[in-house]
Parts: sequence; structure tokens; C-alpha cells
Amino acid sequence: MASSSYHHGARIEETTDAPLTITTVSTAVIGIVCTASDADPQAYPLNTPVLLSSASAGLAKAGTKGTLAASLQAIDDQVTCQVVVVRVQEGNDLDATNANLIGGVDANGAFTGMKALLMSRVRPRILGVPGFDAQEVTAALLVLAKKLKGFGYATCHNCNSVTDALAFRELLNGRELMLIWPDFTAFDTATARTAKAMTVAIALGTRARLDQEVGWHRVISNVPVNNVNGISAGVEFDYLTEGTDADILNQAGITTLINRDGFRFWGSRTCDKGTFVFENYTRTAQTVAETIGQGVFEYSDKDMHASLVRDVIESINAKLRTMTRDGQLLGGRCWYDKARNDKDSLKAGGLRLAYNYTPVPPMEDLQLRQTFTDEYVANLSAAIDTTTA
Repeated sequence: MASSSYHHGARIEETTDAPLTITTVSTAVIGIVCTASDADPQAYPLNTPVLLSSASAGLAKAGTKGTLAASLQAIDDQVTCQVVVVRVQEGNDLDATNANLIGGVDANGAFTGMKALLMSRVRPRILGVPGFDAQEVTAALLVLAKKLKGFGYATCHNCNSVTDALAFRELLNGRELMLIWPDFTAFDTATARTAKAMTVAIALGTRARLDQEVGWHRVISNVPVNNVNGISAGVEFDYLTEGTDADILNQAGITTLINRDGFRFWGSRTCDKGTFVFENYTRTAQTVAETIGQGVFEYSDKDMHASLVRDVIESINAKLRTMTRDGQLLGGRCWYDKARNDKDSLKAGGLRLAYNYTPVPPMEDLQLRQTFTDEYVANLSAAIDTTTA
């Protein structure tokens, strides 16, 4: 604003008109829903999202019963990251416990069960209900993942064979979910024997570790996991053989487990049969949308001159270029869509911009061609001539 006071000379008013720098949203935040009847009720009040700076930070007051302590330990074996915990009460039977895990709205209007994650002040993006993967729980997890713009992981509940797992897979459909079969096994220090591990919690921790070390654009498949010693069911796998159990499961959209130079998840597909078939396609779409959507907040309600519009476009393009340079995208571009911006919409304060992007596909099917040829026999002949000369 111009000053009305007298001055014989020059005045300098400092402003900034450079496009804003858009910051990528945080993705390595885990959200879990667990049971623990002996957990400290002050540290873990029922149906309340509790933010932990790391899984290990919450172990001391997690008790030993239920799924909470084991889930936190499995996550801690893989990564150090923020974890949002919702503890629910165990029911008189499994159905009642599942109902508590799914949750709803109580008499005071507060969310319960997994829905309480919606109230966390830090949004969890990597979601699971370790140890409880009945179809109705997993279906509710998928709904929650859509609302949180996150991604859920679950095992194929009560499945004892590849056929069972394939049948379970047909019950669910959605890009925000990955199904896993079978389970890892690990040594249980409480019982001093090997038992089924918290496979979902291991997946959550591995996913968060990848987000930290590589990025959200890398799939969970073929990454060694920590502190497991076996697989709960036999899965036929051979890297160079087609039609194995692993192939059948992966093709159906089920991630399996293998042991090759360490235990690993094997498979990168979601429960979507359309465009978002890969885990990283979904997470790329979510991260790009959230990053750009949040990144343009400061432009809202400013005077819509042409310079402002150009700044918004350049801010988005700068972020897309950065993501491309960092290997998170193959490319992307933002532009002013003249056809969607008529004078009436502009007069009403509406601006329509468009942008596109291409995610990085995982190299799922590497095909190599081996050819028998005699063209190098001449090299042998030449070598013989040289050594006998």
C-alpha cells in the first residue's frame, strides 16, 4: 500500500512474486487397530487414536495380550516411523471383536473402532488390522483407506490353500487394498516357540521403510523383511518357471511370500482389475493428488490476474518436474484448459486447470531371448591362429 507521508526520494516495498514451492505430503505413517486387554488404559484409551513417535515408543505400555504388542514389535523390526494406534475391546466372541474393530459412532457422536483413525491429527496412510482379517473387517478397512486416501494390507482370512485364497480374493474389489497369502512365521519369545507372525504388521513396516528409503513409487515386492524364520504354507515358486503357485496368486491380485536370499513379499498387485492394478499406481495417484491439492492452498482467494494463474501452473509443473527427476514419475504436465474456462466461470471466481502424470510401472515380467549362434566360432579360429603363429 502506498504511503501518504511525505518523502523526497525513493521508497522500496519488498514483495515476493515467485511461484510457491509445493512440498510432498508425508506417506510413511502407519495406522493400526488392535486389541490389548492388559494395555495401560491411560496410554491407550479405547477407541481413541494414539500417535506414537515410533512403534518401540509404545511397547512398554502395550501389555502382552491381544495383538497390540506383537504388532508394534513387528513394525519396529522393520522401520522407525510414526504409528497411530486405536485399541478396541475384545468381544465375547470373534464376531463381537470384529464388530468392535470395524466400529461406528457412539452415543456421544464419536467414532469407534477403525473409524477413529479418521480423527487422528496426523493422517495415517499405511493401514491394517493385524491378526483380524475376516472379510467384513477387510471390507471395512478398504472403505477406511478410501476415506483417508491411504492403502490397506490384509491377509486372506482362514485360507489353507491357494484355492481358498483365490476364492477369498473374489470377495473384495478396490485399488486401495493388497491381499497377502500365506503368513510368515517367527519365533515368539513369550511362548518360546515358532508361530504365525503378524504378517500384516510386517507389511506395514516394510511399506513405511520403503517410503523412507526409496519412495512411495516403489512396490513392496522383492524386498527382504526382518525377523521372520519361515512361511506358514508351502507356495511353489521358481523365478524362471511359469505357472507356479506364486504366478497364479500374483495374477489373481494376491501377494505371496517367498524365501530367496531372505524372506520377501512377492507380488505388487492390488484388488483392482482396472487401471490401478499395481500398488504403486494407487499410491502415486494418492500422493500426487494430495501433494498438489494441499500445495496450492496459499493461492486460494488471491486476485485472479493472469500472473496468478501462471504462478499456480508453474508451481504445479515445478513439482511434477521434481517428481520426474527423482524417479517418482515418468512425467507430468499442468496447463490452462481454455475450453473449460468460459467467461461466466471465470467471473464467478472459478479457475479450471488440468494436469496429467505417468506413474513408474514395476518391472513385473522380464523376458529375455536366448539364441544359439555360430557367429563367435570365428573368434575361436582367430584365437587358434594367434596362439600357433
